Amino acid sequence: MYSLVRALLFRLEAEEAHRRALALARSVGRFPPARAVLAALARVESTRLEVSAFGLKFKNPVGLAAGYDKGGRAIAGLSALGLGHLEIGTVTVRPQPGNQRPRVHRFLDERALVNSMGFPNEGVGDLLAQRFEPRGRCVIGVNIGKNKDTPLERAADDYCELIRRVAARADYIAINISSPNTPGLRQLQDRGALEDLLRAVTKTRDAQAHRVPLLVKIAPDLSEAEVDTMLEAMSAAAIDGVIATNTTTDRSGLPERAQSLPGGTSGAPLNARALAMTLLLAGRTHGKLPIIGVGGILTPQDAIERLRAGAHLIQLYTGLIYEGPFLVRRVLKELVRTCQREGLTSVSELGGGAR
Repeated sequence: MYSLVRALLFRLEAEEAHRRALALARSVGRFPPARAVLAALARVESTRLEVSAFGLKFKNPVGLAAGYDKGGRAIAGLSALGLGHLEIGTVTVRPQPGNQRPRVHRFLDERALVNSMGFPNEGVGDLLAQRFEPRGRCVIGVNIGKNKDTPLERAADDYCELIRRVAARADYIAINISSPNTPGLRQLQDRGALEDLLRAVTKTRDAQAHRVPLLVKIAPDLSEAEVDTMLEAMSAAAIDGVIATNTTTDRSGLPERAQSLPGGTSGAPLNARALAMTLLLAGRTHGKLPIIGVGGILTPQDAIERLRAGAHLIQLYTGLIYEGPFLVRRVLKELVRTCQREGLTSVSELGGGAR
């Protein structure tokens, strides 16, 4: 069924197809009978799927990655897909249009996307004007980033203001310092800049009436030495978790026409790199720092492999575009079957010694 829908959507320019899919999800969310039918079709429930991470309880480990619903407009509809969490954003302090279009390119044979979006969004004020309910037991994260025209030396001002404004509405906040589509942003992963930024954001977090968990989203293109440096800074600042990973600037496995495109690669070509980063992080932290594994998860087997590597939770995005919204259900059903087959009481046990 989805193959037919995908064929129709893929006749449209990639960003326009996404806009229409998001509009449909928003419409479903606004119409309770449709939302109830979708939820019933997508529902997979088992105590084996329940996960606890960074002080929160998740009904299952499968979430939606940031970037799909930047403005938080379709939370009710998207949560009906059976997701355990939704990460909305990336949101910035002020509205910004993002980079020049076309800025999303499909590579069907490779099951990949290259995007150079540049955080297009209507600003945090517009996000907070949206209704975050009804969301049921779906955890809501907010992914935050600096405005393109904010100098790097003032980046902490943007992140701190965003934390102050969204803390009361977010179950967790993700600090995005790894998008390749905002000039200079990845420099915030450098040791000195990172230590200063994390010191500022955690101080702001701790000053709020509601202490919201802070996570850092990192790039897949870091060396082991850079990862070690980042982990030291995160530990010193008492960061609650890490999201591994953002898109990659590497174009390996993509055809020639992709090589000159700006932006980051997601989808199947990212899988091995993101998996390796999860393994590295889990090994370095001995499972003590919760990891959300994201990047290149297109099948139930990819999801299981990421959890076995040490991820506590996973996120989908490009996989939903190529495999359809019921990929969530397929993943959850296979997770339950795997736990039953291996005699596990929880998906958390899939990580074995990595946790």
